[in-house]
Amino acid sequence: MTVMTKKPENPTAHLTEADVEQIGVELDAIRQSIIDDRGASDAAYIRRMVDVQRKLELGSRAVLLASAFPPAWVAGTIGLSIAKILENMEIGHNVMHGQWDWMRDPKIHSSTWEWDNASTAEGWKHSHNEVHHTYTNIVGKDNDLGYGIMRVDEDQRWIPMYLAQPLWNAINACFFEYGIAAYDLELGKNLSIPKEKRSEEFKRRARNTLTKIRKQATKDYVVNPALALPFGGFLPALAANFTANVVRNVWSHSVIMCGHFPEGVETFERKAIPDNETRGQWYVRQMLGSANISGSKAMHLMTGNLSHQIEHHLFPDLPSNRYAEIAPQVKALFDKYELRYHEAPLPQQVGSAWHKVVRLSLPNGFMTTTTPKNLPSQMKLLYGMATGGPKVRRAAQARLEQQARRIKAAKAA
Repeated sequence: MTVMTKKPENPTAHLTEADVEQIGVELDAIRQSIIDDRGASDAAYIRRMVDVQRKLELGSRAVLLASAFPPAWVAGTIGLSIAKILENMEIGHNVMHGQWDWMRDPKIHSSTWEWDNASTAEGWKHSHNEVHHTYTNIVGKDNDLGYGIMRVDEDQRWIPMYLAQPLWNAINACFFEYGIAAYDLELGKNLSIPKEKRSEEFKRRARNTLTKIRKQATKDYVVNPALALPFGGFLPALAANFTANVVRNVWSHSVIMCGHFPEGVETFERKAIPDNETRGQWYVRQMLGSANISGSKAMHLMTGNLSHQIEHHLFPDLPSNRYAEIAPQVKALFDKYELRYHEAPLPQQVGSAWHKVVRLSLPNGFMTTTTPKNLPSQMKLLYGMATGGPKVRRAAQARLEQQARRIKAAKAA
């Protein structure tokens, strides 16, 4: 995941400044065509989606009143899981992006929507809409790259702590909504500040987040199970709600990882981004820093159309139901300017993202130089790097990287 500027081949080297600005002009034209065309059918789509989701959730919770009966538990849990995914992905995420603000419907507006999630809408809109979408894949600026808990670039110095990052990532996936809430609060940074010196703004946002978590937990783990109590279903209903939340969290985490973390997606150095970044330059960064998931209409719906992550990052304020329509135009633009349109099926993208998590948890070159034959000696080397001091790690790292270069050169010859 070396940043683009440090790779031997720059994927934008063939583009002139005029090319980059023309890309911006052509993408602006695609965006404007949808803005000029959106209307009643789009409004009907999102209203229908909200109606379906609410009926599915209500129906699933009603079925879970009989959750002591295993078939009811299975049906209710599946329905509730789907309802939560739809609410978070296709509705909440996109409504809070302002994709439907043009309708001027106060019930479906970014300024009023609060989602079924531990993170508050206010905190999420700041960290996601304002920070992530502005500084997409800029190492050190976009904390969505690893959420501040993982090594995300080969230029980051490896330390033994990173060996655990596959475990951290798995735990984060299961409890993703709480990880996002902590991330939105910049909890690690703020808790490192003495209590009396923490800002009033942080304290206010922390109180709001705790209130939101209590409300969500009360609904899922107290009220709904209590309603099933007369039917002997308190514990099954409790387990169903917990399961639905984990399913939603793992799915959301997987989809989001596929958008920016698979092998081949570009990352950028802060110093390589000009202070006066033009519209065209911003567009090109979004094009190279995002990846799509190919699949069926049902899969696109369940991802909140973030399967069209490239189109979403180019046009985060366009209605999500229109991304599939403009995707061929966007892909044609990639082909025209000889840029890679990164797209693959969900299993491939998830596997690629997890491969990167594991690869970057290890010292640079470790996976390249490790074979079944030399695995014992490599594990001994890794143990020495993990238990030794900085000098030991630097020396071992230099040897690993030298061996990796030789292997790559031999394969290229």
